[in-house]
Amino acid sequence: MNKRRELLIALASALLAPLGSSAQQQGKVWRVGFLSLSSGSESVQNTGAFLKALGELGYMEGKNLVVEWRFAEGSFERLASLAADLVQLKVDVIVAVASAAIGAAKKATSTIPIVMATTGDPVGSGFVKSLARPGGNITGLSNMGGDTGAKLLDLLLTAVPKVARVGVLVTPTSTTYRAISESVQAGAQNRNLKVLIAEAQTPQEIETAFTMMAGESVDAVIVGAAPLFTLHRPQIAQLAMKYKMPSIFGNRAYVEAGGLMSYGYKMTENYLRAASYVDKILKGAKPGDLPVEQPTTLELTINLNTAKVLGITIPQSLLLRADEVIR
Repeated sequence: MNKRRELLIALASALLAPLGSSAQQQGKVWRVGFLSLSSGSESVQNTGAFLKALGELGYMEGKNLVVEWRFAEGSFERLASLAADLVQLKVDVIVAVASAAIGAAKKATSTIPIVMATTGDPVGSGFVKSLARPGGNITGLSNMGGDTGAKLLDLLLTAVPKVARVGVLVTPTSTTYRAISESVQAGAQNRNLKVLIAEAQTPQEIETAFTMMAGESVDAVIVGAAPLFTLHRPQIAQLAMKYKMPSIFGNRAYVEAGGLMSYGYKMTENYLRAASYVDKILKGAKPGDLPVEQPTTLELTINLNTAKVLGITIPQSLLLRADEVIR
């Protein structure tokens, strides 16, 4: 009888163990860290998309999800301490926005999974070993920031064909610096165009770069991807208009700030996809086994108000190709 009771107890324990484990998992509150160089107010649309996507996957703030928001408010120096703070809180995963934040998170931890919401060159930056097999504790999304230089040049010349000199505004420390510079120069070779590379690492240097380009009779400008430039979009857009330089960017946010055109990935889609990475990791997937995604669609945005200020008539053929026209 005792042996029979022991057998029944053992059998019941075996059957109930998975149920208990499942119940514990269902009752768990996940803690997600979010690290960004920008301010919270600037990121409302994107963070809203991120939370919405998480909600659709079953993660709700106040129920089974706590998001530890950390915004550096434009200060690169604050990123290290903010990343360390998230590590100290023992978050389950860190979502990092752009290379500077990803780099700070990478230095802060080699064990907590990190999801890249956006970055130009994750392999060249040393964040992952390859796009297909990231390895380590980092995965996420790339924005192809340095791979579209020739396309940006082509679109710019379609809008303003009579261009002899093109400026390329870049930050030397940006991971896409070399890629976009070489891409634009390659695209200019067969067009009898001169390309001038202008570097800037501070707001003051952005001003100096535009003054220098104007002095060199630059007709139009291509702006490379860089966290610094993202933070100072209005300044760049205003300087381009001040010096009568048609401008093109890799992100529509610049066009909203007054830039002429943009061609690139849709930022909100990256945040939606970042949520799916978080979900997979929380369900047990290893970041190193999850391939890095690149944009599948790129969008063209044109600001007709800026075109009017510059005295440019955008060809109808280009307007018809645009995904969005700001009037």
